[in-house]
Amino acid sequence: MLKEIHEQARSIGETIREKTDASGSSIHLPSVDERIEPFDHVYLVSCGTAYHASLTAEYLWEGALPVPIQAMIASEFRVRTPHITPRTLVVAVSQSGETIDTFMAVRHAQSRGAQVVALVNNEQSTIDREADASVYTRAGIEIGVAATKTFTAQIAALGLLGLSLASSRFDVPMQEARAELDRLALLPGRITEALLGEPAIRSIAEEIHRVDDVLYLARGSLFPIALEGALKLKEISYIHAEGYPAGEMKHGPIALIDEGTPVVILLSKGTAYEKVLANIEEVKARNGRTIVVTDKPDEPALERLADHMIPVPDVEGISRPILYTLPLQLLAYHVAVWRGTDVDQPRNLAKTVTVE
Repeated sequence: MLKEIHEQARSIGETIREKTDASGSSIHLPSVDERIEPFDHVYLVSCGTAYHASLTAEYLWEGALPVPIQAMIASEFRVRTPHITPRTLVVAVSQSGETIDTFMAVRHAQSRGAQVVALVNNEQSTIDREADASVYTRAGIEIGVAATKTFTAQIAALGLLGLSLASSRFDVPMQEARAELDRLALLPGRITEALLGEPAIRSIAEEIHRVDDVLYLARGSLFPIALEGALKLKEISYIHAEGYPAGEMKHGPIALIDEGTPVVILLSKGTAYEKVLANIEEVKARNGRTIVVTDKPDEPALERLADHMIPVPDVEGISRPILYTLPLQLLAYHVAVWRGTDVDQPRNLAKTVTVE
């Protein structure tokens, strides 16, 4: 798992390079461009970590695509009655391309006439073959059961897919896409920079590894990253962890905070900064242990409010949720190591879920 966490600069770089032209100034997704017809509604269906990538894409896409967009857990997609027509686009996200619930959601959507784009890491997988068009993450083989590099590659690929659909189908100015591509070109270097904080994260992990519960709070496109951070901790350390929108804290989760409860807060100057800072105040007032991941580490108030601070590079757009993911992966990994659990093969879990 640690090896795969540190491979993310490469896997992200490969995922981006394949989908852009030689100059890096335009997006190249021929399968989607040639086969997908106009649409007026989008569902992103997936399970587990891939669902968190899909939910991130929902936040990223809604500013560029003027149609309803909804991320749905694939197993729930099948038992609900979502609005599906031939003008519905379903994006099926799966690391393996074999996830049974996602595959059955694809079949359900196709039976109603929807178009399907597969976003997978494995070419010629079942979902890839079933879809009308495909987009591939180029993360390489991932051995660790808990997804790391495939998750961030999914966010990058979904981000590029959204930009491509916006510019080709809805006349979103190409200069907006080019600005995002310029930022993505710098992302592998930013990832390397963010991973340099590992020694400090290892120390935080040593301090909290005996706790029973951890809360993760964030807003906007970082909320799905809070969910993913909590899932990673649950999967490999067996500590109970939950992710919440920071604005929901006073609607229940605040009752869980008492002296010493670790609360991981994702704080970005680009997303409801003052409101999330107020949430940190509330946690601190209840003697919670605050672990703040932030792109604004020079905030004077954090000297008083943050028991631990993990800085990340200051970026925008698609790059932001990817960079905030890295310290959460490292935190989960090092907590699990301190607890002595099997990091690569956690109990009761399989890399690919192929039975319902």
